[in-house]
Amino acid sequence: MKNSIVLFFCSCLIFLSACNEDKENDEMAGEKYLLFGHFYGECLGEQCIETYKLTDSNLYEDLEDNYGGGSYDFVEMSNAEFELVQDLMTFLPQELLSQPDQTFGCPDCLDQGGVLISHFQNGTEKTWRIDNSVDQVPEYLHDFVAEVHERIALLSN
Repeated sequence: MKNSIVLFFCSCLIFLSACNEDKENDEMAGEKYLLFGHFYGECLGEQCIETYKLTDSNLYEDLEDNYGGGSYDFVEMSNAEFELVQDLMTFLPQELLSQPDQTFGCPDCLDQGGVLISHFQNGTEKTWRIDNSVDQVPEYLHDFVAEVHERIALLSN
């Protein structure tokens, strides 16, 4: 009898933890965002590293400004700033989405800086680092990288 009670409670705990995990997976499956930013190693000032997170309804800025990325401290920005970049995801080339995580060119190897792009959808995240030198990256990225720089400039004013 004692073993049956222990077994019952263990089964309940396993069931409840599985339900919570399913709920988290369901929430993540509906989430979609685009991380975009630029980085310059040989640079002084706050503008050297800018990273933003764009969702369907909000824009966030990273306060951490970590050159290597991966560690973020996002704060929500104003609706007016969101409106400046709300359509940026539509510029994301489909060719890029079909690529695995990778680095294009050699971002910031010659102090030319680089662009960080990370796309999250349906529980999958892909991240790319892109050289600012257009001759080092595929042509399909040229307009998109220019658009990212333009939007960052708008947010910095």
